Amino acid sequence: MVSVMKEKRWVVFKGEHEPTSVPVEWICWLNGQRKNAPTPEEMAELEARRELVRLNVARLKEEEERLAKEGKIKVTSVGKLAAPDLKSFVRQFPDATEGDTAAEASNAEDESRSSEPSGSGESFRPGTWQPPI
Repeated sequence: MVSVMKEKRWVVFKGEHEPTSVPVEWICWLNGQRKNAPTPEEMAELEARRELVRLNVARLKEEEERLAKEGKIKVTSVGKLAAPDLKSFVRQFPDATEGDTAAEASNAEDESRSSEPSGSGESFRPGTWQPPI
């Protein structure tokens, strides 16, 4: 059996030994997830893209704060919107307890169902068993 030795790669830190300061592209190269080391041009392009993302995040936060001051959105803390109002979402559906005849019919059907599955093979009907509430 022929074994192939994996190329060993490592980092020689300049100054501080801070592993979190290693860019993702270099980590991928160190772990063998990419064949070639990142070029200076690639690193400059990626850094410019990261800076653009930082600027966009700052703009979004400013816009969020502006909308919160105008009362158009609720902000629970800086950078986080309030959770959606589920009560107003549920209110748009008719309430089954207000005399809906289809709901009454399904309630009567539910009462006739047992809490244990019944039927198998040819006699099995999907949807006849409901778990106990």
